[in-house]
Amino acid sequence: MKVAIYPGSFDPVTFGHLDVIRRAASMFDELTVSVLNNTQKTPLFSVEERVRILEEATKELPNVKVDSFSGLLINYAREKDVHIAIRGLRAITDFEYELQIAQTNRKLSNGELDTIFLTTSLEYAYLSSSSVKEIAEFHGDISQCVPDFVAKLVYEKYGHECEQ
Repeated sequence: MKVAIYPGSFDPVTFGHLDVIRRAASMFDELTVSVLNNTQKTPLFSVEERVRILEEATKELPNVKVDSFSGLLINYAREKDVHIAIRGLRAITDFEYELQIAQTNRKLSNGELDTIFLTTSLEYAYLSSSSVKEIAEFHGDISQCVPDFVAKLVYEKYGHECEQ
């Protein structure tokens, strides 16, 4: 069985993330979307909230599971016996950063963890979770960035009425 992990913060999940999830799910028998508990960041949503949001957003993809992890991806992948990580790329600047991480993971895992890069579809190339949060914080319209139910949750976090 071909399995892969798509790790990330997903704070919040965007249409760009969902594009990568759908495409990766079509390539693998099982895809685990894994929410990273990054202690270096202060997220808008808790890990548990992000897991629930992703479960809702991917409920129509039967081969997609949602999980969470802390620590190094290589340890999580080893624990799950998965040897492929999926990463999305929007621009060349993403590639430089992601390439370094992919090479580090491959080295630290003694060659057990490879990374497959999927370029984001052009209509989502501009999109980041950070920009979604900034737009929402200042009452902007994020309806083109995230599913409606996610937009509602983001606006609620900022104490705004749903702007749509």
